[in-house]
Amino acid sequence: MNDEFYMREALSLARSAECLGEVPVGAVVVCDGKIVGRGFNSPIGDSDPTAHAEIAALRDAARNRGNYRLPDCELFVTLEPCAMCAGAILQARISRVVYGARDLKTGAHGSVVDLFAVEQLNHHTEIVGGILAEECAELLSGFFAARRTGKQVEA
Repeated sequence: MNDEFYMREALSLARSAECLGEVPVGAVVVCDGKIVGRGFNSPIGDSDPTAHAEIAALRDAARNRGNYRLPDCELFVTLEPCAMCAGAILQARISRVVYGARDLKTGAHGSVVDLFAVEQLNHHTEIVGGILAEECAELLSGFFAARRTGKQVEA
């Protein structure tokens, strides 16, 4: 299995979010080649500003592994993490993050700020961006275009 395989799993979760009227972002946590955490955006449905895909996937993985630290795990997410999610990723000690599309409005891997590059932090995570970027970006742009025209995504 490779990065594209896991990103496709994250894209599937992003589509689940879209069907619920949420911004279509999905994430999976992988340890030793196995998906141990899954999540998708749900801040509207959960009335929770922290209900981003990454946070949900980290929570799921931590529960499944019985540990809030996930140092031997990778996170695959369809959109560049925001500052909140970058902080959670660093706190969880994720070893590697792979994301799809860049987020020019809130991205924390160089699009707006680069929290992962702050040398003073006590943990550093390897970051790979641009995996299935076009597909991830198209899902997001299609979602927002439909919202502007008042169309709903059908399940």
